[in-house]
Amino acid sequence: MKTDWRNVLSDTGAEFEGELVMHYGNPERECEVALSGLVFSDLSHLGVIAVYGKDAASFLQSQLSNDISRIDAGTHQLAAYCTAKGRVIGLLRLFRQDDTFYMRLPIEILETVLQRLRLFVLRADVSLEDVSENFVNIGVSGEAASDEINTAAGMLPQQPDQVVHTDDLTILHTPGIEPCYEVYAGSIESAREFWEALNVRGAPVGMAAWRLLQIQAGMPDIYAATMDLFVPQMLNLQLIHGLDFKKGCYPGQEIVARTQYLGKLKRRMYLGHIDSDLPLQPGTALYLASDSEQPAGHIVDAQPHPDGGLSALAVIQINAAESGSLHSGASDGPMFSLRSLPYPLEPDA
Repeated sequence: MKTDWRNVLSDTGAEFEGELVMHYGNPERECEVALSGLVFSDLSHLGVIAVYGKDAASFLQSQLSNDISRIDAGTHQLAAYCTAKGRVIGLLRLFRQDDTFYMRLPIEILETVLQRLRLFVLRADVSLEDVSENFVNIGVSGEAASDEINTAAGMLPQQPDQVVHTDDLTILHTPGIEPCYEVYAGSIESAREFWEALNVRGAPVGMAAWRLLQIQAGMPDIYAATMDLFVPQMLNLQLIHGLDFKKGCYPGQEIVARTQYLGKLKRRMYLGHIDSDLPLQPGTALYLASDSEQPAGHIVDAQPHPDGGLSALAVIQINAAESGSLHSGASDGPMFSLRSLPYPLEPDA
């Protein structure tokens, strides 16, 4: 995080842990407001990789789970980066400006994903670069978000897969339980002006509140502890437009396709509530009460809910989820209770 931007956030009351904004003095209240009002958040827990060069599009098409040829200056896309065994090592939100692709992902796995992608460049005319410091990334959510962004920026993407660009802002309309946006500012001054415009009617919130919004929307992310744990369908990527089964080869494609067409999915991602106020990290195991040895699932992410306990996304064995007796951390740990995702678990449901 640039020092000048950190100073802006500090002046508005931000409390930091390292380079991450945790909250603005009242994390419980922030989570409550995030689910009911207009909020905006510094997204420094997310980083950005730039991919450019004559072969950038064909290179990404050969590496990622979605059809990169569909991305233009006005659209963005979710895609998975997988191992040869079809396990996800990164979820990427991609957008494009001119001849450069930008890939957003949690900053804690950025370097791992970047170095792995570079191994496969070979003789292609492709450059990959961590450009996280080139942007200030701000998330905005709430029923009034559309009007506020339109007033502040003068432009607005209308649909959840659309992007608009102003002179110094790139605005993505992303999936969410309320209208949800990610805004990338190319300068501190632009970010400051945008932040101050939102601060008239909205409330700044920290990382936990923003991740709670993503959990409630059923939108997963991959962190260091969950790399190489899940195939894309376990994360519901076929339901949230992160997979294209007709695009051709990429690492793990055969396994992903076999799971879709020949196999029966045995695990999938669910939304749930955990009866505990203690934090749970991504990757924490879930157990059936009757089996203390073999995990029945793993937490994708969990964050405090304003009604108490934790809201969580978890990949769980389907049979175990239907049994209704899941516990976090141990077979006698806090109960995990299913909640309804905001989208159906089957495309034709």
